[in-house]
Amino acid sequence: MTSICLSCQSMNGAARISPGPTIYEGRYWLVEHAYPTALKGWLVIVLRRHAEALHELSAEECLELGELQGKTARLLHQQTGCQKEYMVFFAEQPGFAHIHFHVVPRAVEWPEALKGGKSFALLKVSEAEAVAPEEVRQFCIELQQRFAAR
Repeated sequence: MTSICLSCQSMNGAARISPGPTIYEGRYWLVEHAYPTALKGWLVIVLRRHAEALHELSAEECLELGELQGKTARLLHQQTGCQKEYMVFFAEQPGFAHIHFHVVPRAVEWPEALKGGKSFALLKVSEAEAVAPEEVRQFCIELQQRFAAR
């Protein structure tokens, strides 16, 4: 039994995940804002085609991914002033087996309870606890401009 791919649905417009616009659109990858999340700036780099394992990526997809990971980390640092950027790929949650990399801006003042993998607690929030959709939209627009300027 194949489960519904929420990433594919979001990309084809059937059910957008993020309230903000796509931040960057490359040949093989997109940059989106995760939602709901309690952390403004929690981004995802999403493969434009459906694949579930890294060994399925083409050489061209890998090259673009590497460049995009570096660019996303630098621009996220410029936009948020974060101390470091976590970059994580699991793709194990129901509906999210599609290859996507989480890019998490880890702030300078960051509680021990949220460091490393514990940061995913910020992604497991209700929409009422999440960053307001309008804040996410504005953040995405500002980051779009930074991507376009490079």
